[in-house]
Amino acid sequence: MTARHWRMVAAIIAAVLAIDQLTKSWALDELGDGSTIDIVWTLRFNLAFNTGMAFSRGEGMGPVIGIISIAIVIAVLISLRSATTTPRRIASALIVGGALGNLVDRLLRGDRWFRGAVVDFIDLQWWPIFNIADAAIVVGAIMLAISMSMAPRVTR
Repeated sequence: MTARHWRMVAAIIAAVLAIDQLTKSWALDELGDGSTIDIVWTLRFNLAFNTGMAFSRGEGMGPVIGIISIAIVIAVLISLRSATTTPRRIASALIVGGALGNLVDRLLRGDRWFRGAVVDFIDLQWWPIFNIADAAIVVGAIMLAISMSMAPRVTR
């Protein structure tokens, strides 16, 4: 990857991380009193905390989840060296930015390292409550899967 590609990846990671943390701070300030904000149809903002992982699995396993998150971030960053398409670079950057956003919560939003709860606030009421970092990870994973499935096959 060229320096220009690395700058693009770094900018996306930084943007996801910044937007995620800013929206979580907003949610803590505005929804910390237990209030909810109805947006449209079933979409509302409703503050929740998750010490587990997706769908609240692994509650209380913050240190293990944190270490796995760090390993995933490192693996995705290493795999970026061989990313040959812009969609793969963008997808990988979204995954890393989202993972770092939730990792920051685990590291800093608790009484001990890796014991913090992830701040969730986007509530569809028919899906588990999530945040911007979660959305970035899912969108990145979908983009990565699509870009990999469309890649030309190499025959040996």
